[in-house]
Amino acid sequence: MTDVPDFSRVAKEYGASRPGYPEELFVWLADSVVRRETALDAATGSGQAAWELAKHFDRVIGIDVSAEQLRHARAHPRIEYRVARAEASGVPDGSVDLAVAAAAIHWFDRPRFNDELRRVMRRGGVVAAWTYHVAHVDPPLDEILGAFYRDVLGPYYPPNVRLVDERYSGIELPGEELAAPSFHASVRWNAKQVAGFVRTWSVVPLFVEAEKFDPVPALEARVEAAFGGPDIARDLSFPLYLRAARL
Repeated sequence: MTDVPDFSRVAKEYGASRPGYPEELFVWLADSVVRRETALDAATGSGQAAWELAKHFDRVIGIDVSAEQLRHARAHPRIEYRVARAEASGVPDGSVDLAVAAAAIHWFDRPRFNDELRRVMRRGGVVAAWTYHVAHVDPPLDEILGAFYRDVLGPYYPPNVRLVDERYSGIELPGEELAAPSFHASVRWNAKQVAGFVRTWSVVPLFVEAEKFDPVPALEARVEAAFGGPDIARDLSFPLYLRAARL
């Protein structure tokens, strides 16, 4: 089984420091299904995707292996959060209209997850997995984050992350693939906020443990210089890499 990083140590910061996903993505997903009764958000983390799904579905089940992450997830009357693995959701057979995995499927045991999807999905239901790449963003941040990702942290990334590097081209989902529009995750951040985002990357604690120093302050200084000051915020856009299929 794939070793899933422990995001518990950054659970509080995760929801505040990660880019959200565009409303248009969830409208497209909701329009792709026949029924809007139940949606499953696998590896829901802080509930970013679950919260958006709740605008379109009667019930959303958000599962995650981290109880600490779920403790910081945003509550919603139509969302039920549960501690569970994506590969063993505990959801009844044939009960899900839409299942999603937001920036997470590369950590799953994907053959087992696909088997779980075949079990829980209703006929005609849709499954979707998407991600963004932390180093694929608008200038001037692209060169700064790209070098940091590649040259500083690169040796510490596990093999799973190559799927993100490949823009999820290597991801296989059960069912008939759907052609998806292009979407972007957009934020407006200053240098401190960029640094907060970087601190939620799974590999940063591994680097600090191995090298005995924190590389983020130097990165923040570079971003601050590129932005023109500590209080200057820039609009940034991360392309989403989306795969979807109908069972």
